[in-house]
Amino acid sequence: MSSVAIIDYGMGNLHSIAKAVQHADPSAAVVVTDRRGAILEADRVVFPGVGAIRDCMAALESRGLAQVLREAAATKPLLGICLGMQALLDASEENNGTACLGLIPGRVLRFADTLRDPAGHALKIPHMGWNEVFPQGDHPLWAGIAPGSRFYFVHSYYARPANGADVAATANYPEPFAAALAHGNIFAVQFHPEKSQAAGLRLLANFLRWHPES
Repeated sequence: MSSVAIIDYGMGNLHSIAKAVQHADPSAAVVVTDRRGAILEADRVVFPGVGAIRDCMAALESRGLAQVLREAAATKPLLGICLGMQALLDASEENNGTACLGLIPGRVLRFADTLRDPAGHALKIPHMGWNEVFPQGDHPLWAGIAPGSRFYFVHSYYARPANGADVAATANYPEPFAAALAHGNIFAVQFHPEKSQAAGLRLLANFLRWHPES
């Protein structure tokens, strides 16, 4: 039986994520927690998030969770979701610049307000709704998920890793952006697997079986 700690720092749809993880593997022991011991003792860690990056980082620091996340990422599989993905990079340009966790080299950028689709129609920011995702490479978390499967997004910012090899999947809005990152024990997604029906549940199930090489 695998134990999974979902990081509770006061931000994120934690109930939905916990329910989806439990559905993906009914035998998993899932706990929503901000306790250092529970997080570091778990077999796997999920780092969710919604909202503003400055609030996210302030909440992590105030609860002592920034260092806990760094320790967890060094020793066990960690899944970042949405804002939880962005917080793993070095910095975000949101709020005129916010330092992040620095676990994946790179920056978080805002979609330009001038984005247009191929027909010339203005694209809304945030990027919201279903979009096709195209895996890059043969990562175990894509097992059983067809290229072009649709996942649910809600975001105004996107990750640009310093190393293109860290991009595990792309989506288009209208140009390709990083929809998922893979770096050591970390796998992170810009979309919400807990809102992405069968494909999202399959990705969560794959995460619960993933044993990264270390």
